[in-house]
Amino acid sequence: MKKKKLISILFLSFALLLHSCNKDRPEPSKPTPKPGDEDDNPTTELILPKNEMRAVWIATAWGLDWPIGVYGEAQQKQAYITMLDKFQELKVNTIFFQVKAMGDAFYNSPYEPWAASIAGTRGQDPGYDVLKFLIDEAHKRRIEFHAWMNPYRIATRANATANYPALHSSVEADWVVSHEKIQIYNPAVPAVRTRLVDIIRDILAKYDVDGIHFDDYFYPDPTSAGTMVSDAADYAQYGAEYSSIEAFRRGNVDKAIQAVHEAIVATKPTVVFSVSPAASKNYNYNTLYADVAKWCQQGWLDLLIPQLYQEIGNSSNDFKANLADWSQNSYDVALVIGHAIYKFGDATQSAAFQSADELERQVELSRKDAKAVGSVLYSAKSVMENKIGITNKIASLYSNPAVMPFMGRGAASDPVVVTNVKIEGNTLKWDKNNNERFVVYYTNDLKKTGQVVVITDQNSLTLSMNGYYCVTALNKDNKESAASETVEH
Repeated sequence: MKKKKLISILFLSFALLLHSCNKDRPEPSKPTPKPGDEDDNPTTELILPKNEMRAVWIATAWGLDWPIGVYGEAQQKQAYITMLDKFQELKVNTIFFQVKAMGDAFYNSPYEPWAASIAGTRGQDPGYDVLKFLIDEAHKRRIEFHAWMNPYRIATRANATANYPALHSSVEADWVVSHEKIQIYNPAVPAVRTRLVDIIRDILAKYDVDGIHFDDYFYPDPTSAGTMVSDAADYAQYGAEYSSIEAFRRGNVDKAIQAVHEAIVATKPTVVFSVSPAASKNYNYNTLYADVAKWCQQGWLDLLIPQLYQEIGNSSNDFKANLADWSQNSYDVALVIGHAIYKFGDATQSAAFQSADELERQVELSRKDAKAVGSVLYSAKSVMENKIGITNKIASLYSNPAVMPFMGRGAASDPVVVTNVKIEGNTLKWDKNNNERFVVYYTNDLKKTGQVVVITDQNSLTLSMNGYYCVTALNKDNKESAASETVEH
């Protein structure tokens, strides 16, 4: 009995001590409500929507999207401005502009010639700083500019009887492989990786780009390249550390991706590095020798944009299945989905692409995915053409502005939580607190996810709707502060 009494006293003492300690410990902060969270009681805070990249690819190979055979500075500038104004109207916040499509450049490069599509002749200076103009006009509209580059492709031809263009004077002949229908920088040659890094360092030093972007051209696809030049000699020379020639090819591309990542981090770490692989993970791995999942796992990418260009329910390359696959294999890398706008209204495509509703279904699936944070539309020309009302559908999907997700390495100071949010008459006001940009959110029902009203550098807003408002701050890296307290109008 004495033993039991002693145990009871000790247990009571411990419980009192634990209670005392818990009283002194601060209460855990309430988590910020997320879209989809359910609560039987109305929350006292506005539920914020998902941040979202909304982007368009602008292809320049063969002048596809710009300048589309238009020569002359004034005409080219106006065509670009017309596109950007339309994208701004659609609430697009990013463009991926192809600045290096064919071993060439849309700027004065010491490594590659001027692109033929600018002035009509490969190597001809157009007489103005094309890339600076492109970037400045995007930034005027608060649209991010990501420099899209093809890392290896130099040229294409119809067959082996046609000639490839002359190489730039700085390019060594043994860096290059001329297959039947495509000429590329040889991924196996270490000097090629060095050259690729040099090209990127040059862009970062000269231009205020927000990102460096690679598409899905790594090792060529034999079905489009025609008869391939054997790389057995490359394997014999450089491949001692690899167990197979396939592993050797993947290793070569791995080294290039890692080197570019390291160069960006060392040179301008706020720049986002992204890759847009083909839809099938296995196709990338086995045919293009791009081990994309490894790049994500190693942290060599900041952003992954798989080109999910097939419809939902496609028998061999289903949109929904590929979305799930990339969501599981993107690790900590931001995931944004590429959509085939060019297929909509094309009579040669499947029935799904004869209705703009297919895009809505794809975007809604992406928005519901826990990892996906936006969409990229291919390509600009198709967005401008509006076949079968596809651009109208985009406008309805992007009815409110979106906050760009943070997906790089931050350099700016973290944004400060906005304070002193109040409504005076019909004006919402708040303190700047050294912040530069602000996001105003609104809802008419605190049980529902709110919407972005405006992203602004001002600290007041005239209100036109009754309901609930809160404000967040954004820094230059797209880091967003916690929300202010909610006020009612």
